[in-house]
Amino acid sequence: MKEQNKVLRGIGIVLSILLVVVSFYLLYQLIKINVLPTKLLFLITIIFVLLDAILALLLCYYTRAIISKIICVVITLVLIFGSCMGGYYISKTGSLLTNITNVTKHAKNTVSVVVKQSSDIKNKSQLNGLSVGTLRTIGTQGSSKALKELSKDGIVMNQSEYDSLSAMLESFYNGEVDSIIINESSRSQILDMESYADFDNNTRVVYQTSYKVENTDKANAVSDITSKPFNVLISGSDTRGGFDENGRSDVIMVATINPKTSTILLTSVPRDFYVTTACDAADGCMQGALDKITHTGIHGTNTTKRTVEQLLGIEINYTFKVGFDTVTDLVDALGGVDVYVEPGYAVSTSTFSVHEGTNHLDGEHALAYARERYSYTEGDRQRTKNQQQVLMGIVNEATKPSVITKYASIMDAMANTFSTTMSNEEISDLIKYQINNNPKWKMEQYMVDGTGDTLMCAELGDAASVMVPDQSTVKMAKDKINAVLAGKSADDVK
Repeated sequence: MKEQNKVLRGIGIVLSILLVVVSFYLLYQLIKINVLPTKLLFLITIIFVLLDAILALLLCYYTRAIISKIICVVITLVLIFGSCMGGYYISKTGSLLTNITNVTKHAKNTVSVVVKQSSDIKNKSQLNGLSVGTLRTIGTQGSSKALKELSKDGIVMNQSEYDSLSAMLESFYNGEVDSIIINESSRSQILDMESYADFDNNTRVVYQTSYKVENTDKANAVSDITSKPFNVLISGSDTRGGFDENGRSDVIMVATINPKTSTILLTSVPRDFYVTTACDAADGCMQGALDKITHTGIHGTNTTKRTVEQLLGIEINYTFKVGFDTVTDLVDALGGVDVYVEPGYAVSTSTFSVHEGTNHLDGEHALAYARERYSYTEGDRQRTKNQQQVLMGIVNEATKPSVITKYASIMDAMANTFSTTMSNEEISDLIKYQINNNPKWKMEQYMVDGTGDTLMCAELGDAASVMVPDQSTVKMAKDKINAVLAGKSADDVK
């Protein structure tokens, strides 16, 4: 009996030490993530200290009956497991906050030398002495980079310059040049042109390189994010080559947040909105040119931000970039999302289909649904609504209690999906504010509108389908945003 008690006491000491270690690990992660109010963190610390002390005393000294010992051991093992999992999940959350707020100083651009699928050219060495088409004023840095890299390998090409993307493509397909150099961020633009919708299938890449450009997107921080109103640009990028690569802005929303009134206004701008482009000199955009707002993203989030600021006459404090291709990973990690399709809006395409009523979509089909516009008479307007549905579906799934079982995979997916110029400290302050005050947020929505037309787009050098702004809706958006900033409701602005 004495030997049995000695063994049990030894087990109790080991478990007590282990409990203290994992408790400190959990508390360390809570302190490190810095999202809990001081009073709550102090209370949690006291509770853990008391629990550890009580269980250690019971395990080592005060419980002698076998049944009592077993009960204490089970409780201790549960707490050890819970503390380990809690610390691990908090660590994953901390890593996520670090990743999304660690905005890279440079953005990657990938350029490719493209030939026809029917061409005999199989590798870069066969490009020597052949002709290549490049753009005269757009993407010149990428073209120069590709030609310079090729020349290092003794490959010299005869360069022909074109004033527009459409002119270069026409010359390429007519056989006037053997190859062309494109920035991969412009591939989606090419596919959007009806004449070249099959570009991916009838061409192939024989050489590819990448280069980095300065990321000029900086925060214009407010003094106190928990009391001062602010604007956040939400930009959904359609990048294919990685989250750090520039690409078209397929989703453009301005979130106007007033913490004092607990109001959030989401103002959506359709991707085809025909606007005057604005950017800083380092962005390299066609300043002052008319184009679809989606094309501003090719020159970086800062160009989209500056253009939206000019369009709406507002100041944007922070940006929130969403890599739309990587959203598929997040949706799949959540187990899919539900979207409700109104009567008359059922769609069936080669990439997805939805029926009237509630549809449960996986990542691939949710992305296709968020991008579809050709199946709707409303075109880009309906696509914007679909995007809002997918984003709200993600929020709904992410707030379900069952999400805890998928927490680690969700954190991993989100780490490569979002990036923001908001600092880690500002996000922590907002979380603390939410915990302390538990405000009931009021969500308001608005979308600027316009009329469809076919007009010249600077980035394409050709006419394309656009939405010409209805200036009355643009003015309404300005008034609603200013109302929320001033502590009023956007719904009161008529």
